[in-house]
Amino acid sequence: MEPIIIGVLLLASVVGLTFIVERGLALRAGKVIPTAVEGALETFRTADDLPMLRRICQQHPSALSRLLLLADKHRRWSKEENANSLETYAREEISKLERGLVILEIVVGISPLLGLVGTIYGLIALFAELGASGLSDNNAFPNGVALALHATLLGLITAIPSLIGWSYYNKKVESHAVKMASLCDAFLRQLYHLEGTGKLAEVSARDSD
Repeated sequence: MEPIIIGVLLLASVVGLTFIVERGLALRAGKVIPTAVEGALETFRTADDLPMLRRICQQHPSALSRLLLLADKHRRWSKEENANSLETYAREEISKLERGLVILEIVVGISPLLGLVGTIYGLIALFAELGASGLSDNNAFPNGVALALHATLLGLITAIPSLIGWSYYNKKVESHAVKMASLCDAFLRQLYHLEGTGKLAEVSARDSD
């Protein structure tokens, strides 16, 4: 049974490392909030800037880009309706960013427990063997205990990197969510300010010609 537990722990360590690397690539700031899109938002001051912002969002697919394009698509709605729709869709985007973190959480939870089970099973097997054969070899007992404790060590070695990754990426997702909410809120305010002046309608009419 102990070799099976060791095998499961090794598999868990590979899975944990895979998701640590994958989430690290997926949650890069430039991947979620592209610098080009953020820069275009900062320069979005007039109705003539909106087509350029749309093009940049389309050229840099990301969570922020999709949110901004959705808000622009629904600009004919009331500001409250648009904001509610954006909030709902933002939760879906955040859920995508959190994908894989639950796997790291599971690895963190089960690895020490599996290690402990392996250690306990190893000690039970050791004492059963000693009870049957006695202490003919003085090194048998300490060697057996050391071997049994390997499972606990492996469980901790597997869990610690996954715990660090899970904690770090959760904070990173939260940071991205706050920043996207701030940027989308600023975009909505400017969008409806321009919509109220009627200038966006003029730009839309020119684009359709």
